[in-house]
Amino acid sequence: MSAIHPTASPAQDARPASRRRLPAVLAFCVAATLAVSAWGAEDPATWLLETVWVMVGLPLAILLRRRFPLSGLLCGLLAAHALVLIVGGHYTYAEVPAGDWVRDWLGLERNPYDRFGHLVQGFVPAVLVRELLVRTSPLRGSRWLAPLAVCACLAFSAVFEMLEWMAAVIGGEAADAFLGTQGDVWDTQWDMFCALIGALCSLMLLSRLHDRSLSRLTPSFKG
Repeated sequence: MSAIHPTASPAQDARPASRRRLPAVLAFCVAATLAVSAWGAEDPATWLLETVWVMVGLPLAILLRRRFPLSGLLCGLLAAHALVLIVGGHYTYAEVPAGDWVRDWLGLERNPYDRFGHLVQGFVPAVLVRELLVRTSPLRGSRWLAPLAVCACLAFSAVFEMLEWMAAVIGGEAADAFLGTQGDVWDTQWDMFCALIGALCSLMLLSRLHDRSLSRLTPSFKG
């Protein structure tokens, strides 16, 4: 089965004008939040390391918006993920106020925002990988689509953990805020496990919704 064409011309795009404007609105909100978050960041180096993904991903999505427009669902998820990264970068993950509130409310031993961030690290990329595979490979409708998307998310999570390891080796104690281990010797394993759970939940909950979002982007698509 052939993959759908990655682009959708204006003539093909049957989405209402409000939906066509959604990516631009989300991009503006993310860019504005990123700029504001730089002011008064708890640790400027950590802010840079945590938000560099947004600094690279946002311009890339804008540059490719005509050649490879993203589905509305994916745009929303990527914007939400960007905000999670920006908040974590501004406060550092161990010091996010919302995480402190949840810790105190549930009687936890640590700020759980880091765990939440790694859940999102699996939840959102799972849809991104699924969209890329559906639109650029013969895997649409294949039973291998979901397993390969999960494997890709785990691979990304492992690469991220290696980057944290490199930061620890290079920066020493100065990298503690970026690592956010909060004294947990199993933090790396927990991070990858959270990414796995996030990816599995995303594909189970959003696959049909994602197909509908793709069909609105490209009318010829059928899930």
